[in-house]
Amino acid sequence: MNHKKDLYVLGIETSCDETAAAIVKNGTDIVTNVVASQIESHKRFGGVVPEIASRHHVEQMTIVLEEAFSQAGMSFDDIDAIAVTEGPGLVGALLIGVNAAKALSFARNIPLVGVHHIAGHIYANRLVQEIRFPALALVVSGGHTELVYMKEHGSFEVIGETLDDAAGEAYDKVARTMGLPYPGGPHIDKLAHQGEANVPLPRAWLEEGSYNFSFSGLKSAVINTLHNASQKGETISPEDLSASFQESVIDVLVTKTERAAKAYGVKQVLLAGGVAANKGLRTALEETFSAYPDIELLIPPLSLCTDNAAMIAAAGTVAFEKGIRGKYDMNGQPGLELTSF
Repeated sequence: MNHKKDLYVLGIETSCDETAAAIVKNGTDIVTNVVASQIESHKRFGGVVPEIASRHHVEQMTIVLEEAFSQAGMSFDDIDAIAVTEGPGLVGALLIGVNAAKALSFARNIPLVGVHHIAGHIYANRLVQEIRFPALALVVSGGHTELVYMKEHGSFEVIGETLDDAAGEAYDKVARTMGLPYPGGPHIDKLAHQGEANVPLPRAWLEEGSYNFSFSGLKSAVINTLHNASQKGETISPEDLSASFQESVIDVLVTKTERAAKAYGVKQVLLAGGVAANKGLRTALEETFSAYPDIELLIPPLSLCTDNAAMIAAAGTVAFEKGIRGKYDMNGQPGLELTSF
């Protein structure tokens, strides 16, 4: 009989504009997942203001931690490890979470684990279903667009990445040009479903066989299209432009993911990151991989696509079980590279 003790990990996430705390059991089961969003504070500026984000984290950190333990009916005595986002992200924002985690680790003598933000997004999938290897993760967020090959738990090989703008960044910049509110991605996604993709826009395939991405040319093409129409006194349907832009982005993302999944012989494709909430992308991936019965597609629910602490706890559990421990000189690392653990 297996008498293995359950493992409870506290996750803390403050990489951008969400202050989050969560408790996860055995790396797979969410006990509690609390997120304090700052979208309303940043909306009037059209994007995240780092100084404001950091101040909000200071104000919210204790509140979300207390709420997480209150909802779980647990105390620090029940926690086996504390996992915190070490990077990448906004350095001021990261520091709030890292210092909170270090203080709690020191005060309560609980092991500390630093987690890469993208590893967290990937491991959000394990909160839905167990990951089967080899696996391929398509990471699409405001700051990242990557294809990551995984041979086993904690193994990350970046086989493709963006050479310029991330997909989410391109969405926000295009939305701003179109006069849409922040964050722009959901607004473009909504308009795209109401329009026709009849505005000719480029697709950056790059050199043959490449799994890398580039969206700056597409972003510039949208801006130029709007500018040229304005000079001629013409108007372009926002719905049609949104549909055309979204189709161009999704075409490249899905085609390269499909090609990589076949080339690497993976058992699962994992969608990860904030842009994973995009309905058009989710639908296109579902349609594409329905033709591959041997490749399972995992897509987290919307609540686990955007930044949260449950995903950090899930990734932190794997690192903890592999013997990874953070030290008290841990710092926020805005440019942290994704490496295996």
